[in-house]
Parts: sequence; C-alpha cells; structure tokens
Amino acid sequence: MPNRSHLEQASIACEAGANWIQYRCLSKPDDELIDEINDIAEICDEWGITLILTNHYHLLDRVDAQGVHIEDFDADLMDIRASIGADKTLGASATNIARLMEVQKTGIIDYCGYGPFAHTDTKPNDKPLLGFEGYRELQKYPDIEIPVIAVGGIQLADVEHLLETGVYGIAVSAAANLAINPAKALKEFYHKIY
Repeated sequence: MPNRSHLEQASIACEAGANWIQYRCLSKPDDELIDEINDIAEICDEWGITLILTNHYHLLDRVDAQGVHIEDFDADLMDIRASIGADKTLGASATNIARLMEVQKTGIIDYCGYGPFAHTDTKPNDKPLLGFEGYRELQKYPDIEIPVIAVGGIQLADVEHLLETGVYGIAVSAAANLAINPAKALKEFYHKIY
C-alpha cells in the first residue's frame, strides 16, 4: 500500500484489534521476506494475532507464522498440506462455486477465500466480480461446510449484506489501508461484524 510498509500496516491492524493478518508480498526474495515476516510476527505475537502467509508455504519452517493461504488454483493442496503438517492453517482461494466445492472436497483445507466481491486495486482484476448475487448463490448449496471468507474490494457498507449470505468472515485490505485513518476504519468493520 502506498506510503506504508507491510510492518506499519501490520502494526496498525494489530493495534486496531485485527484477529488475523495475511501477509501478501510476491515481489521480494526469500531472505528479505523472512526478515520482514519475522518482524511482523513479533508484533502479531505481542497482540495474540494469527499470521498467515500468502503462497510462501516453503518459508513456514523459517518464520513464526501460523499458516499459509494458497492463491494458485493449480497448486497441489495435498502436497502442501503434507509439507506444512496438520498443525498449520491452510487456506485456499475460489472464484466460483465449482472451485469452492473442489477445495472443500479435499478435506484438508481450513477455510476458503471466496471472491472477488468487487473491483480491488490490491490484486489483478482478472476474475469475474461476484457481487452480492454471487454470494447469495452460496445459500443454494447447503452442503458447503468449509468456512467461507468474503474477499475483494469489500467496503463498510457491504458488510451487513455479505453476512446475510452466510459467509463465515470478511477480509479487507484497501478499505482499511487506504483510509485516512486505517485504525478507525478497521474498528468500524469490527463493529459491523460483531
């Protein structure tokens, strides 16, 4: 995010009451990632917050993180679970019901990030936007048991309607990090959710 390092963003989120932080950086070499992740992990540990890495499961034995979120639809989730062990959290992404069911069917994924809900500047917008209609589709599948986390371009005004669709949780990035007062923005999301 502009003008704020990952460490600053994590610190703001921790102080504002975040319960999970997902570290997403796909542009640095491993040695730089390790240093930054461990700095963020130190802050997360102080606040009792879960730290999840995006894609970098190969670093889990070198950093203090509680799990990994895999964005790659072609990744071998069974191999990754075998590699990280049963005690680490493993999340995966889905952009449609078929993929969501595929992720659930593995039986080894702890949660599924489902989206994108709306346009986001945090990631490439190369997937169809689900909008409220896409999330309401979830209600037609009572056999969905995996916790579904709504992701992608979610704003404060969207929270109530998204929760009505039965999602387990909501993830935000730009809505907080690009706000004039990120801590206040995060707290407003928590008030809407809880």
